[in-house]
Amino acid sequence: MLFSKKGILLPLIACLLALVQCESNPYREGERLYKMNCANCHLDDGAGLGALIPPLAGADYLAAHRERLPCILKYGLKDTIVVNGTVYAEAMPGVQTLSAIQIANILNYINTNWGNNLPPYRLDEVRALLEDCE
Repeated sequence: MLFSKKGILLPLIACLLALVQCESNPYREGERLYKMNCANCHLDDGAGLGALIPPLAGADYLAAHRERLPCILKYGLKDTIVVNGTVYAEAMPGVQTLSAIQIANILNYINTNWGNNLPPYRLDEVRALLEDCE
């Protein structure tokens, strides 16, 4: 019987299934924000665009410049950078309307996809890094 006498078995199963679904993609909001703000240039799979736009997939730059990434997302990048041994000189526009929580969500999505296995950002960490943007 799927119902207990108090009728809580089905709701309990539904809640457990919802938890499993959330755990399979804990950065769903980051994925949504990435697709809205980043995928046009970096592509859905994080591959980048040849010699113009650096990849995010398997990018050594992510770990080496962790403290700069929140500022880059919010304010953009005009510097020449090296990603996986390739030099990139195209300017990247920032998205100044992104909040700290949105930036954390995007970075956590990037850091856990396409072969990236980097530690998550905490909201307080992102806020502190944003305060130090040049």
